[in-house]
Amino acid sequence: MSWKKIVLALAALLAVAVAVHFGRGGGGGTDPVRAPAAVPVEVATATQGDIELSLKLVGRVEPWSTVTLRARVSGQLQSLSFTPGALVRKGSVLAQIDPALLKAQLDQARGNVSRDQALLQKAEADQRRYADMLGKGFVSRADYDLYQANLAVARANLQSDRAAQELAQTQLDYARIVAPFDGIAGAPLVYPGAQISADGTDIVRLNQVEPVRVAFNIPQDSLPAVRAARQSGALDVQVAISGDRAAPLTGALDFIDNAVDTSTGTIVLKARFDNAEHRLTPGQFVQVMLPTTRLTNVVSVPVHALQSSTNGSFVFVLGADGKVQQRAVTTGPTSAGRTVIDKGLKAGEKVVTEGQMLLVDGSAATVKQG
Repeated sequence: MSWKKIVLALAALLAVAVAVHFGRGGGGGTDPVRAPAAVPVEVATATQGDIELSLKLVGRVEPWSTVTLRARVSGQLQSLSFTPGALVRKGSVLAQIDPALLKAQLDQARGNVSRDQALLQKAEADQRRYADMLGKGFVSRADYDLYQANLAVARANLQSDRAAQELAQTQLDYARIVAPFDGIAGAPLVYPGAQISADGTDIVRLNQVEPVRVAFNIPQDSLPAVRAARQSGALDVQVAISGDRAAPLTGALDFIDNAVDTSTGTIVLKARFDNAEHRLTPGQFVQVMLPTTRLTNVVSVPVHALQSSTNGSFVFVLGADGKVQQRAVTTGPTSAGRTVIDKGLKAGEKVVTEGQMLLVDGSAATVKQG
């Protein structure tokens, strides 16, 4: 063996010896065994109290009332006085039909009334005069009866013409189409210059949105619980709007249909919402939360605290010594992000809600700050 090979072999042996020496702590000493680092977790406290069980459903917003406005007289549409999609108030003018012909008819009716009033005054004077002459024997009974009949005819003619005047005034009023309630106007269905037919031409569709209703279907099996909850008072219903970060709206259940749909096994319910801020729009789909049962004095934890295994559900309970205990629990219903614990947990105990994947029974844990 050459001297170079001998030197390389000695160097390799020296390196191995040094590695073994330092790997054992050198000089035969030993390092203490390091305890595993505490796992950072988030915790929540098991609480005891009442919980509302609720159904989560998809609902659809309906206008409180809706109407398609039509003219009640024929004529040419003169103008529209609303902004499509805007709020209009009850009694405000939405459209005007050319009133010229209707005004002329009203003036004619007023003239007829004035004429008949004058004829009635003459007939009354004639009747009084002939009644006096009849008492003195200057005229026959037949002549007096003729003037008495003329008076009755004059009165009838005046009454008829007054009715015609009222009709002409009403027809003129119908030339102004007004909003029957506060609501949102849709797009015009006809435009100025068009010929309008009485009770045949749609002008605009109006939806009443203060208040509105939200309609939804529930399974027929849930109907008894809803009726039982309603017997104790008004049943609140909440709706959440997709994309709306504001708090859910609260309304009241005010309608249960009178029959179950045999094809789906569901029944229609409707809830009333004031909708003062117009957050709900007719035709809009929303998430409905309908309470059905109140559980009293039950222990519950956040849903995220529950874990599953082949043996069932369990939670990690954080003790005062900073270690966790894996504890089997019996769960009940879930509502509003919390699950009822029927068995295995007491109120006030702290359960891990985040970080469970790094835990085993007896692991040390530390609660995240902030």
